[in-house]
Amino acid sequence: MAETIPQFYKRIQRCDPKLDATYSKGKEYFNIFSRQCNFGTVQFSYRDFYKVTLIMGVGKLYYADKWILVDRPALLFSNPLVPYAWESVSEEQRGMFCIFNEQFVQSEEKNGSLANTPLFKLTGDKVFFLDESQLMKVQNIYAQMQEEIQSGYTGTLDVLRCYLHLLIHTAMRMQDANQYESHPNASQRIAELFMELLERQFPIDYPRAALVLRTPTDYANRLSVHVNHLNKVIKETTGKTTSVLIAERIVKEAVQYLQHSNLSISEMAFGLGFESVSYFSKFFRKHTGKSPTEVRGKVTI
Repeated sequence: MAETIPQFYKRIQRCDPKLDATYSKGKEYFNIFSRQCNFGTVQFSYRDFYKVTLIMGVGKLYYADKWILVDRPALLFSNPLVPYAWESVSEEQRGMFCIFNEQFVQSEEKNGSLANTPLFKLTGDKVFFLDESQLMKVQNIYAQMQEEIQSGYTGTLDVLRCYLHLLIHTAMRMQDANQYESHPNASQRIAELFMELLERQFPIDYPRAALVLRTPTDYANRLSVHVNHLNKVIKETTGKTTSVLIAERIVKEAVQYLQHSNLSISEMAFGLGFESVSYFSKFFRKHTGKSPTEVRGKVTI
Protein backbone atom coordinates (compact mmCIF):
# COMPACT_ATOMS: atom_id res chain seq x y z
CA MET A 1 0.00 0.00 0.00
CA ALA A 2 1.28 3.47 -0.87
CA GLU A 3 2.34 5.78 1.94
CA THR A 4 0.08 8.84 2.26
CA ILE A 5 1.14 12.36 3.19
CA PRO A 6 -0.23 12.05 6.78
CA GLN A 7 1.57 8.71 7.17
CA PHE A 8 4.75 10.27 5.83
CA TYR A 9 4.57 13.06 8.41
CA LYS A 10 4.06 10.51 11.17
CA ARG A 11 7.05 8.46 10.01
CA ILE A 12 9.44 11.42 9.91
CA GLN A 13 7.96 12.83 13.12
CA ARG A 14 7.03 16.13 11.55
CA CYS A 15 3.69 17.86 11.58
CA ASP A 16 1.84 20.43 9.54
CA PRO A 17 -0.39 22.51 11.85
CA LYS A 18 -2.68 23.20 8.90
CA LEU A 19 -2.80 19.59 7.68
CA ASP A 20 -6.25 18.75 9.02
CA ALA A 21 -7.67 21.94 7.56
CA THR A 22 -5.83 21.94 4.25
CA TYR A 23 -5.26 18.34 3.19
CA SER A 24 -7.64 16.07 1.34
CA LYS A 25 -7.08 13.80 -1.62
CA GLY A 26 -9.16 16.08 -3.80
CA LYS A 27 -7.50 19.37 -2.88
CA GLU A 28 -4.16 20.88 -3.89
CA TYR A 29 -1.46 20.39 -1.28
CA PHE A 30 2.16 21.57 -1.14
CA ASN A 31 4.67 21.88 1.67
CA ILE A 32 8.41 22.31 2.16
CA PHE A 33 10.77 21.18 4.93
CA SER A 34 14.42 21.02 5.86
CA ARG A 35 15.79 17.50 5.51
CA GLN A 36 16.87 15.63 8.64
CA CYS A 37 17.30 11.95 7.83
CA ASN A 38 18.13 9.45 10.57
CA PHE A 39 21.15 7.20 10.09
CA GLY A 40 19.84 3.93 8.66
CA THR A 41 17.52 2.78 5.89
CA VAL A 42 14.15 4.04 4.66
CA GLN A 43 12.27 0.99 3.44
CA PHE A 44 11.51 0.42 -0.25
CA SER A 45 7.93 1.58 -0.82
CA TYR A 46 5.48 3.55 -2.93
CA ARG A 47 4.19 6.99 -1.94
CA ASP A 48 0.94 8.57 -3.12
CA PHE A 49 2.59 11.98 -3.49
CA TYR A 50 5.41 13.68 -5.38
CA LYS A 51 8.64 14.73 -3.70
CA VAL A 52 11.61 16.80 -4.87
CA THR A 53 14.59 16.53 -2.52
CA LEU A 54 17.87 18.37 -2.21
CA ILE A 55 20.19 15.73 -0.73
CA MET A 56 23.27 16.82 1.20
CA GLY A 57 24.80 13.73 2.76
CA VAL A 58 26.15 10.38 1.57
CA GLY A 59 23.78 7.49 0.94
CA LYS A 60 22.60 4.80 -1.44
CA LEU A 61 19.40 5.32 -3.40
CA TYR A 62 17.49 2.35 -4.78
CA TYR A 63 14.61 2.92 -7.20
CA ALA A 64 12.87 0.95 -9.93
CA ASP A 65 15.62 -1.10 -11.58
CA LYS A 66 18.47 1.25 -10.66
CA TRP A 67 20.74 2.09 -7.78
CA ILE A 68 23.11 4.98 -7.29
CA LEU A 69 25.64 6.12 -4.69
CA VAL A 70 24.86 9.70 -3.76
CA ASP A 71 28.17 11.05 -2.45
CA ARG A 72 27.76 14.77 -3.18
CA PRO A 73 24.87 17.28 -3.30
CA ALA A 74 22.08 16.04 -5.56
CA LEU A 75 18.49 16.73 -6.57
CA LEU A 76 16.10 13.75 -6.41
CA PHE A 77 12.70 13.56 -8.13
CA SER A 78 10.22 10.92 -6.95
CA ASN A 79 6.64 10.25 -8.02
CA PRO A 80 3.83 7.87 -6.96
CA LEU A 81 4.59 5.32 -9.69
CA VAL A 82 8.24 4.66 -8.86
CA PRO A 83 9.07 3.13 -5.44
CA TYR A 84 12.41 3.90 -3.85
CA ALA A 85 14.51 3.31 -0.74
CA TRP A 86 17.26 5.37 0.88
CA GLU A 87 20.17 3.96 2.88
CA SER A 88 22.15 6.58 4.80
CA VAL A 89 25.92 6.15 4.76
CA SER A 90 27.06 9.34 6.49
CA GLU A 91 25.61 10.40 9.83
CA GLU A 92 25.08 13.95 8.65
CA GLN A 93 22.06 14.18 6.35
CA ARG A 94 20.93 17.67 5.39
CA GLY A 95 19.07 19.43 2.61
CA MET A 96 15.51 20.43 1.73
CA PHE A 97 12.47 18.77 0.22
CA CYS A 98 9.06 19.73 -1.04
CA ILE A 99 6.08 17.39 -1.25
CA PHE A 100 2.84 17.84 -3.16
CA ASN A 101 -0.09 15.76 -4.31
CA GLU A 102 -1.58 14.94 -7.70
CA GLN A 103 -4.02 17.84 -7.50
CA PHE A 104 -1.19 20.36 -7.21
CA VAL A 105 0.07 19.30 -10.64
CA GLN A 106 -1.77 20.95 -13.52
CA SER A 107 -3.06 18.32 -15.96
CA GLU A 108 -2.06 20.40 -18.98
CA GLU A 109 1.50 20.50 -17.64
CA LYS A 110 1.67 16.80 -16.80
CA ASN A 111 0.38 15.84 -20.23
CA GLY A 112 2.11 18.60 -22.14
CA SER A 113 5.06 20.81 -21.32
CA LEU A 114 6.31 18.73 -18.38
CA ALA A 115 5.39 15.25 -19.65
CA ASN A 116 8.96 14.21 -20.43
CA THR A 117 10.58 15.71 -17.35
CA PRO A 118 12.19 13.77 -14.46
CA LEU A 119 9.13 14.39 -12.28
CA PHE A 120 6.67 12.43 -14.43
CA LYS A 121 8.56 9.91 -16.55
CA LEU A 122 8.68 6.35 -15.24
CA THR A 123 12.14 5.80 -16.66
CA GLY A 124 15.19 8.00 -17.06
CA ASP A 125 17.27 10.03 -14.63
CA LYS A 126 15.82 10.78 -11.21
CA VAL A 127 19.02 11.95 -9.50
CA PHE A 128 20.98 15.01 -10.63
CA PHE A 129 24.34 15.85 -9.06
CA LEU A 130 24.99 19.54 -8.43
CA ASP A 131 28.18 21.53 -8.69
CA GLU A 132 28.76 24.48 -6.37
CA SER A 133 26.95 27.06 -8.51
CA GLN A 134 24.02 24.72 -9.19
CA LEU A 135 23.75 23.93 -5.48
CA MET A 136 23.55 27.63 -4.63
CA LYS A 137 20.85 28.11 -7.26
CA VAL A 138 18.78 25.18 -5.98
CA GLN A 139 19.17 26.29 -2.35
CA ASN A 140 17.96 29.74 -3.37
CA ILE A 141 14.86 28.27 -5.05
CA TYR A 142 13.99 26.32 -1.91
CA ALA A 143 14.54 29.46 0.20
CA GLN A 144 12.13 31.35 -2.05
CA MET A 145 9.62 28.50 -1.70
CA GLN A 146 9.85 28.76 2.10
CA GLU A 147 9.34 32.50 1.98
CA GLU A 148 6.39 32.17 -0.38
CA ILE A 149 4.57 29.47 1.57
CA GLN A 150 4.60 31.75 4.63
CA SER A 151 3.49 34.86 2.74
CA GLY A 152 -0.26 34.42 2.98
CA TYR A 153 -0.63 35.50 -0.66
CA THR A 154 -3.80 34.18 -2.34
CA GLY A 155 -1.83 33.06 -5.39
CA THR A 156 0.83 31.22 -3.41
CA LEU A 157 0.20 27.82 -5.03
CA ASP A 158 0.68 29.30 -8.50
CA VAL A 159 3.94 30.92 -7.41
CA LEU A 160 5.11 27.62 -5.88
CA ARG A 161 4.37 25.88 -9.17
CA CYS A 162 6.68 28.36 -10.88
CA TYR A 163 9.47 27.57 -8.42
CA LEU A 164 8.86 23.85 -8.98
CA HIS A 165 9.28 24.45 -12.71
CA LEU A 166 12.62 26.12 -12.00
CA LEU A 167 13.80 23.04 -10.09
CA ILE A 168 12.68 20.76 -12.92
CA HIS A 169 14.37 22.80 -15.62
CA THR A 170 17.54 23.12 -13.56
CA ALA A 171 17.70 19.33 -13.54
CA MET A 172 16.89 19.01 -17.23
CA ARG A 173 19.93 21.11 -18.06
CA MET A 174 22.00 18.36 -16.46
CA GLN A 175 20.39 15.34 -18.16
CA ASP A 176 23.72 13.99 -19.33
CA ALA A 177 25.62 14.61 -16.09
CA ASN A 178 24.82 11.33 -14.34
CA GLN A 179 26.55 8.00 -14.64
CA TYR A 180 25.15 5.07 -12.69
CA GLU A 181 24.49 1.38 -13.00
CA SER A 182 21.31 0.69 -14.92
CA HIS A 183 19.47 -2.49 -15.76
CA PRO A 184 16.76 -1.45 -18.24
CA ASN A 185 14.09 -4.04 -18.88
CA ALA A 186 11.21 -4.51 -21.26
CA SER A 187 8.65 -4.60 -18.45
CA GLN A 188 9.32 -1.05 -17.34
CA ARG A 189 9.21 0.16 -20.93
CA ILE A 190 5.79 -1.46 -21.40
CA ALA A 191 4.58 0.20 -18.19
CA GLU A 192 5.84 3.56 -19.41
CA LEU A 193 4.09 3.14 -22.76
CA PHE A 194 0.88 2.16 -20.99
CA MET A 195 0.94 5.24 -18.74
CA GLU A 196 1.68 7.52 -21.68
CA LEU A 197 -1.14 5.94 -23.70
CA LEU A 198 -3.53 6.29 -20.75
CA GLU A 199 -2.74 9.99 -20.35
CA ARG A 200 -3.17 10.64 -24.07
CA GLN A 201 -6.81 9.58 -23.87
CA PHE A 202 -7.65 12.78 -22.00
CA PRO A 203 -9.20 15.27 -22.11
CA ILE A 204 -12.18 13.93 -24.09
CA ASP A 205 -13.43 16.12 -26.91
CA TYR A 206 -17.12 15.30 -26.42
CA PRO A 207 -19.39 15.16 -28.45
CA ARG A 208 -16.88 14.86 -31.31
CA ALA A 209 -15.16 11.97 -29.57
CA ALA A 210 -15.66 9.61 -26.63
CA LEU A 211 -13.28 7.51 -24.57
CA VAL A 212 -12.37 4.41 -26.56
CA LEU A 213 -9.80 2.59 -24.42
CA ARG A 214 -11.50 1.59 -21.16
CA THR A 215 -10.28 -1.90 -20.26
CA PRO A 216 -6.92 -3.64 -19.79
CA THR A 217 -7.65 -5.64 -22.94
CA ASP A 218 -8.15 -2.45 -24.94
CA TYR A 219 -4.72 -1.19 -23.87
CA ALA A 220 -3.04 -4.57 -24.35
CA ASN A 221 -4.33 -4.75 -27.91
CA ARG A 222 -3.12 -1.23 -28.66
CA LEU A 223 0.32 -2.04 -27.19
CA SER A 224 0.47 -5.42 -28.96
CA VAL A 225 0.99 -7.43 -25.78
CA HIS A 226 -1.09 -10.13 -24.09
CA VAL A 227 -3.42 -8.71 -21.46
CA ASN A 228 -2.09 -11.10 -18.80
CA HIS A 229 1.45 -9.90 -19.45
CA LEU A 230 0.34 -6.26 -19.30
CA ASN A 231 -1.42 -6.84 -15.99
CA LYS A 232 1.65 -8.55 -14.54
CA VAL A 233 4.00 -5.79 -15.72
CA ILE A 234 1.79 -2.98 -14.41
CA LYS A 235 1.37 -4.63 -11.02
CA GLU A 236 5.12 -5.21 -10.67
CA THR A 237 6.03 -1.71 -11.83
CA THR A 238 3.41 0.47 -10.17
CA GLY A 239 2.03 -1.66 -7.34
CA LYS A 240 -1.49 -1.23 -8.75
CA THR A 241 -3.54 -3.27 -11.20
CA THR A 242 -4.18 -2.08 -14.73
CA SER A 243 -7.90 -1.81 -14.00
CA VAL A 244 -7.30 0.36 -10.93
CA LEU A 245 -5.05 2.78 -12.84
CA ILE A 246 -7.61 3.10 -15.64
CA ALA A 247 -10.45 3.62 -13.16
CA GLU A 248 -8.49 6.22 -11.17
CA ARG A 249 -7.76 8.20 -14.32
CA ILE A 250 -11.39 8.09 -15.45
CA VAL A 251 -12.55 9.24 -12.02
CA LYS A 252 -10.02 12.07 -12.02
CA GLU A 253 -11.30 13.25 -15.40
CA ALA A 254 -14.91 12.93 -14.27
CA VAL A 255 -14.23 15.14 -11.25
CA GLN A 256 -12.64 17.75 -13.51
CA TYR A 257 -15.73 17.75 -15.75
CA LEU A 258 -18.10 17.93 -12.80
CA GLN A 259 -16.34 20.88 -11.25
CA HIS A 260 -15.08 22.80 -14.27
CA SER A 261 -17.32 22.11 -17.29
CA ASN A 262 -20.87 22.74 -18.41
CA LEU A 263 -21.38 19.17 -19.60
CA SER A 264 -24.43 17.47 -18.16
CA ILE A 265 -23.86 14.30 -16.16
CA SER A 266 -25.43 12.38 -19.03
CA GLU A 267 -23.05 13.90 -21.59
CA MET A 268 -20.15 13.27 -19.27
CA ALA A 269 -21.08 9.62 -18.80
CA PHE A 270 -21.28 8.93 -22.53
CA GLY A 271 -18.13 10.93 -23.20
CA LEU A 272 -16.23 8.74 -20.74
CA GLY A 273 -17.48 5.60 -22.46
CA PHE A 274 -20.31 4.51 -20.16
CA GLU A 275 -23.42 2.97 -21.68
CA SER A 276 -25.78 4.61 -19.22
CA VAL A 277 -25.87 7.34 -16.60
CA SER A 278 -26.79 4.83 -13.89
CA TYR A 279 -23.72 2.71 -14.67
CA PHE A 280 -21.53 5.81 -14.55
CA SER A 281 -23.08 6.91 -11.24
CA LYS A 282 -22.48 3.50 -9.66
CA PHE A 283 -18.88 3.48 -10.90
CA PHE A 284 -18.29 7.01 -9.61
CA ARG A 285 -19.79 6.32 -6.18
CA LYS A 286 -17.75 3.11 -5.88
CA HIS A 287 -14.50 5.01 -6.32
CA THR A 288 -15.29 8.30 -4.52
CA GLY A 289 -18.01 7.46 -2.02
CA LYS A 290 -20.17 10.23 -3.49
CA SER A 291 -22.58 10.64 -6.36
CA PRO A 292 -21.77 12.83 -9.38
CA THR A 293 -24.50 15.23 -8.27
CA GLU A 294 -22.89 15.67 -4.85
CA VAL A 295 -19.53 16.53 -6.42
CA ARG A 296 -20.89 18.88 -9.06
CA GLY A 297 -20.00 22.42 -8.10
CA LYS A 298 -17.87 21.43 -5.12
CA VAL A 299 -14.16 22.11 -4.82
CA THR A 300 -13.18 18.76 -3.32
CA ILE A 301 -14.43 15.20 -3.10
